[in-house]
Amino acid sequence: MKPTRRCISGGLILTILGVAVLLVLSVPLVVSATPEYAEKTGFQCAVCHINPAGGGKLTAVGETYLRTNGMFRQPTGPLRVIRLIVGYLHLITAIAWFGTIIYVHLLLKPAYAAKGLPHGELALGWISITVLAITGTLLTVAKISSFRAFYQSRFGLLLAIKIFLFVVMVATAAVVTFVIGPRLRQRKSPSPQAIKPEMDIEEVSRLDGSETSPAACIVYKNNIYDVSRSKLWKGGRHMNKHLAGGDLTDALKLAPHGEDRVTAMPLVGKLAVKTDTIAVKPLHERVFYIFAYMNLVFVFLITALIALWRWW
Repeated sequence: MKPTRRCISGGLILTILGVAVLLVLSVPLVVSATPEYAEKTGFQCAVCHINPAGGGKLTAVGETYLRTNGMFRQPTGPLRVIRLIVGYLHLITAIAWFGTIIYVHLLLKPAYAAKGLPHGELALGWISITVLAITGTLLTVAKISSFRAFYQSRFGLLLAIKIFLFVVMVATAAVVTFVIGPRLRQRKSPSPQAIKPEMDIEEVSRLDGSETSPAACIVYKNNIYDVSRSKLWKGGRHMNKHLAGGDLTDALKLAPHGEDRVTAMPLVGKLAVKTDTIAVKPLHERVFYIFAYMNLVFVFLITALIALWRWW
């Protein structure tokens, strides 16, 4: 049998947005330092020119205005300190959010989250989104003084792309949380003989320790263990992070304990691997995988944009 194809090509997304970034880098800046700056701000000539009478060599403020054509604000005094604090909070929150996405996708794997989004990561994600939206708005207002900066400067165009990617990520997060998430958590009513000596992963997924499930089971190295009686697996949850009903072989590699904690649990069966047919995932689960890998690509694109701002 041919393996199922990915629902979306990360390479295609990278190519399209990569071309967009290259086009942004090729946009020339429009520069024209004029006395209009003094008229708009009320500053004396000495603010922009080393010569108090004006003209000649520019100060740092004058160089900034010349480079940005007056489209960007330069806060001073207490406003500069406030911007630093807001920017620091924005950066720390972005690290937490992006770190969560990378952790779920590269270490836990999307298949783990596909059986139900972990509550801790979900809460952290939405808190991060809220903080990023507020701090990002404040930083944009503090920096951009004219809307034309978004299309007449490289910085503005890169910022516009970053905002667009962020909005798409928030939209997909909302769809996954409020539309796809509840469907992922749905389980069919288990049969009276739910625990069998040999079960496939779909049957094990029904043994999640919920009220409709007769037991809480996990898979480790193709063995099925019953964790129902463990105090650490109440309600089918372990440390409010890991969920029963799935394969935790990869997740255990990151656990602070060894496999002896798992193998000490009652062994109730073996995992049956289906080789004759390939199950077609339902539409909502396929959409989940599309959003999952797309947002992972967006994380690396946004960090690339930040690198371009600072070091290109």
